[in-house]
Amino acid sequence: MKRAIYLDYAATTPARPEVVEAMLPYFTEVFGNPSSIYSCGQEARGAVEEARGKVAALIGAGHDELVFTSGGTEADNFAFKGVAHARESKGNHIITTPIEHHAVLETCKFLEKRGFQVTYLPVDQYGMVDPDDVRKAITSKTILISVMHANNEVGTIEPLAEISKIAREAGVYFHTDAVQTTGHIPANVNELGVDLLSISAHKLYGPKGVGALYIRKGTRLVSFMHGGEQESRRRAGTENVPSIAGFGRAAELAGQDMSEEAQRLTLLRDRLINGLSERIESIHLNGHPTKRLPNNVSVTFDFVEGESICLNLDLEGICSSTGSACSSSSLEPSHVLLAMGVPREQAHGSLRFTLGKWTTDEDIDSVLEVVPRVIGKLRAMSPLFKGR
Repeated sequence: MKRAIYLDYAATTPARPEVVEAMLPYFTEVFGNPSSIYSCGQEARGAVEEARGKVAALIGAGHDELVFTSGGTEADNFAFKGVAHARESKGNHIITTPIEHHAVLETCKFLEKRGFQVTYLPVDQYGMVDPDDVRKAITSKTILISVMHANNEVGTIEPLAEISKIAREAGVYFHTDAVQTTGHIPANVNELGVDLLSISAHKLYGPKGVGALYIRKGTRLVSFMHGGEQESRRRAGTENVPSIAGFGRAAELAGQDMSEEAQRLTLLRDRLINGLSERIESIHLNGHPTKRLPNNVSVTFDFVEGESICLNLDLEGICSSTGSACSSSSLEPSHVLLAMGVPREQAHGSLRFTLGKWTTDEDIDSVLEVVPRVIGKLRAMSPLFKGR
């Protein structure tokens, strides 16, 4: 059987063999509860702390500034709800963007229903936030600013270092969702200047169901998971030792490979963008042309629907997406593209290819052969294309 061409690495990545190997002992051999004082438990505790150090090193954080979570969604929830309740006496105003992941947007809706005010900053046609808009939006009631490091759908990398200076001058905590960037491009918390940063292991070839929130020393948060005293009393619940061990190994490997892999993927990305543009008319690149993730190719095709393209490519053995995996069941056009000013009809024709560790030159050749054929077939059936 022909190997499927997987080009949806932004949705999830396969765990690397080294990661699986690192996890295995903690299912059966070293299975103790890391809160137990006997040797089996303390060995598990050692694995958790070793992994914490590896993940912290990847982002330039201190060992005690990292809290393990169940993933990026919990990390985002923890950051927003934790700051909101810790700083309620100071104010109730939050600043973010309309292109954030649903983990941020839905948490904002939750907080709005409870009396918090949220300002959603505009973005330009590339999905870029203007730091000056951040400065103008800050009030005496502002307690948190959150701007994602890079957008999961269109790949645009945001000017976090500039925004963080504005936040610091105003005495406002600054959070970023770095789920799409950590392990793929530098996401050093000190260079970015953030107080809080969310990570998810399964986006960097680690296991699903584990992530982390970086909390800069001195940042006040109220825990929203109550129970035991795990994670220095910041996140209750017995730690998921096998997954945390895998997360640590994935972070270690990502740090070793990041620079070389980013260069390789950038070349493949640009070849795919240029090849599609040369072979297909009425195609538009979404996101910033240069300030984008090395592996992201987001495009829209006029006169066809992204879902139909996706399904037809799947029949050809190519895995792609129309945007975020968390909204793949929705027939609504991408909220990211709409916020960027893309017309609703055009936004329906969006398609995202995200490349990864096992993407080859031959895969790109195959995609450049198949996609124009699929688009041609679908446009031949489209009354919009026929009637133009």
